[in-house]
Amino acid sequence: MTDLPPILEAGAARLAAMLRAGDVSAVEIMQAHLARIEAVNDVTDAPITAIVSQRDPDDCIADAKQADAALTEARASGAPLPGLHGLPIAIKDLTATKGLRTSRGSPLYADFVPEADAPLAAALRGAGALVIGKTNTPEFGLGSHTLNPVFGPTRNPWNRGRSAGGSSGGAAAALAMRMLPMADGSDMMGSLRNPAGWNNVIGFRPSVGRVANGASEGDLYLHQLSTNGPMARSIADLALLLDAMAGYDPAAPLSFGKRDVFAPGLASEAPEAWAKGLRIAWLGDWIGTWPMEDGVLETCEDALKVFESLGAEVTPFVPDFPWEKIWDSWTELRSWSVAAANLPDYADEARRAHLKPEAVWEIERGLAMSGLDVHRASVARSDWHRCLEGVFDRFDLVAAPSAQLWPFPVMDRWPAEIAGRKMDTYHRWMECVLPASLSGRPTVCMPAGFGKAGGPGAGLPMGLQLMGRTRGDMEVLRAAAAYETACPHMTARPADPV
Repeated sequence: MTDLPPILEAGAARLAAMLRAGDVSAVEIMQAHLARIEAVNDVTDAPITAIVSQRDPDDCIADAKQADAALTEARASGAPLPGLHGLPIAIKDLTATKGLRTSRGSPLYADFVPEADAPLAAALRGAGALVIGKTNTPEFGLGSHTLNPVFGPTRNPWNRGRSAGGSSGGAAAALAMRMLPMADGSDMMGSLRNPAGWNNVIGFRPSVGRVANGASEGDLYLHQLSTNGPMARSIADLALLLDAMAGYDPAAPLSFGKRDVFAPGLASEAPEAWAKGLRIAWLGDWIGTWPMEDGVLETCEDALKVFESLGAEVTPFVPDFPWEKIWDSWTELRSWSVAAANLPDYADEARRAHLKPEAVWEIERGLAMSGLDVHRASVARSDWHRCLEGVFDRFDLVAAPSAQLWPFPVMDRWPAEIAGRKMDTYHRWMECVLPASLSGRPTVCMPAGFGKAGGPGAGLPMGLQLMGRTRGDMEVLRAAAAYETACPHMTARPADPV
């Protein structure tokens, strides 16, 4: 495999340190990543298409020059600079970015250019990040497969005939191909975890409220299923980006916490010690409830042996809770939330005709619900929270695969079946992410390994989810940092297109 320039392999935390030490300039960082995007994003007859709606490269270089000038002034004055100063990022195409097209993967918004940044985009710019474009997503983020009619599919860098996952599939593929040193994403039903697992990178779903979910209009209280979060190739990079995203914001009344706590809190000369004594519950396939493609469970169980080698104890365990109660609660709350977010487009018949069938299905389910239907679903969610509190009296982490099958053919809308079992919805194949999604608990997806030759996942990546206690984000990341020290797959990258 061809070696890449050190700038592209360094990652966000290392680049930030090099920039402050004067070992590299923001312009050099920007030029290297723009050249990488030009070389691999949209070439060959099977383009990856991870980054979309790119800014003019000259404007990006101009931003980098300003970042270098600000760094020179800061050195002279001793003034501090924000953590992401001078680092390039492309923001997920669901997040509004001032002056930069935000399509949401929908033909209805294919030419939409927001007049203001969403809170997340504003926070990243405020932390010094240089926005160079957007990362691809499925229409409205619906479905763990990045395929939309505006930009087409994001292809898996490990096999360009397969899905990169979603809805943060563009972000994960860009990281895997070293087009970006870090990336943001969002996670409702595994959208930070599934693509991370399928691209051999890290995705972190923070506790709901850890990253402020504010808005200038509309509801701030009811819809708490989704959260923004970071993606990266190392825990140090992940923590640096999370510090820029996290913390209480008065515009988001249910947000909590402080900024700039994770990177300092994870600084350690012996992170492997954080795994010693950990008690990990392994959900497996929930006693046969979740259909699994051959090799998925075995790959994740091999990954769990890394924890055992570091002194953790892994125990097969399934909570005493009816699975269909979790599924029914999730699907009702999700449809209600999707309907609320997209009702204006559905209510206009001309615009409705441009919505994908999965969006229409979700919206119509949500519209059919009564207030008491939503209440009952929320009570079931509350019961699941109470059950998990008991689970975490016995365990420190709960582990599960990040998906129930290996990356599937890229032009399929979703898998029709797994292991001979028919899928009755477009998202049933992602049941394994719901224990964390419904509870709002912090969950990281770490690289678990690759499918074995001769199997359905030959050469393809899989991820391992690690869910922690309520608001136990730091503890989850410390466990992940320990795993990182002994995992043999962390730095593997896909081959360049030919």
